Amino acid sequence: MNQIWNNFINWMPQLLGGAKITIGLTILSVSAGFIFSVFLALGKIAKNKILNSICSFYIFFFRGTPLLLQLYFIYYALPDFCPALTIGSPFLAAFIAFTLNSSAYLAEVVRSAIISIDRGQIEAALSLGLSRRQAISHIVIPQAIPRLLPPLGNEFILVLKDASIVSIIALQDITKVTQNIASGSASRLVYIPAMILYLVITAFFSWTFRKLEKKSIAYTEK
Repeated sequence: MNQIWNNFINWMPQLLGGAKITIGLTILSVSAGFIFSVFLALGKIAKNKILNSICSFYIFFFRGTPLLLQLYFIYYALPDFCPALTIGSPFLAAFIAFTLNSSAYLAEVVRSAIISIDRGQIEAALSLGLSRRQAISHIVIPQAIPRLLPPLGNEFILVLKDASIVSIIALQDITKVTQNIASGSASRLVYIPAMILYLVITAFFSWTFRKLEKKSIAYTEK
């Protein structure tokens, strides 16, 4: 038992190093994906048919194809398609793939939150002299944020766990580090602290989003 505990202690620095990659990738890709999703959502509800079609197809494509294949294509197949688009950094390739995928899912969340706001408020803002863009940015989006936080938190947790697939491109996240330790030490017990680490990270960010949700609701009710 002491040997097992010592192994856990020895493995932890490497696992924590992998956790930094996993958390960093998740935060960056979901943040960038959320920003991009706002434009996709606005494009999908726009009256311009061309813009609407482009955004709709983008969302359909990235929601309808596996994230794993998207990652494979960006890191392995894209250089064959166009050598100038070769991405040498596994982290950058993963960031691009996760951002594109996450933005497609979040775009539907943002769109639903926007259209759930009473159109009468937009019409009232327009009658007061605000432009449609000002009405959306100053009236609709602030009210939509509390409705966005729960699904945004869910997307964050899903991406956090899906980030384990980056091990296929040799990015040293928690899963890849765990695999390296398991093969090097010939001990599969390393999967126990790895799963615990995932649980701790998931629990922390779930708690964080719940706090943000409560604060946003309290703010809008003032």
